Amino acid sequence: MTPAGRRIVAAAEELFYDRGITAVGVDLIAEHSGVTKRTLYNQFGSKDHLVAAYLTGRDQRWRSVVRAAVDASDTPVEAVTAPFEALRTWCETNTRGCAFINALAELPDPAHPAHRIAANQKLWLLNLFEELAVTAGCAHPATLATQLLVLHEGALATQPLPLDTLPQSTALARALVQADTSPRH
Repeated sequence: MTPAGRRIVAAAEELFYDRGITAVGVDLIAEHSGVTKRTLYNQFGSKDHLVAAYLTGRDQRWRSVVRAAVDASDTPVEAVTAPFEALRTWCETNTRGCAFINALAELPDPAHPAHRIAANQKLWLLNLFEELAVTAGCAHPATLATQLLVLHEGALATQPLPLDTLPQSTALARALVQADTSPRH
């Protein structure tokens, strides 16, 4: 990506995350990035492709944070809830909720390229929870993965509120994992 393209994506990310995707036009993005609309369109072709580039960049950064948390886990059982620890780190600088949930709400058409990126990010996390649960020897990895995803997304959705649900969500996630790894009698 060219330096102008990087400036455009950086400006778009800030504006889309702070104000919403549909509320922000290309004129404002061009102004904030210091380029002309022509340059913006030459770089991305359309606002839809720019939104997709914005979400792709966030997705790559989020996956990197999650993978680092998984890799830092001491045991496979601990690794199952590592995405909750990653969320704690992520939320230190991302205080307006989940960009992917917001994108799914604003862009309901499954054919929209950004909608697919946001949906795939959620499916990736669900699959990761299941893979980690299998590695940890959980009895019901698919069911546990769905439960963990619901808890994780609930913590994300309530993040902009003064509720601080992440500690309770993390504790509940650990309890679910522990219950699913305990020997059955």
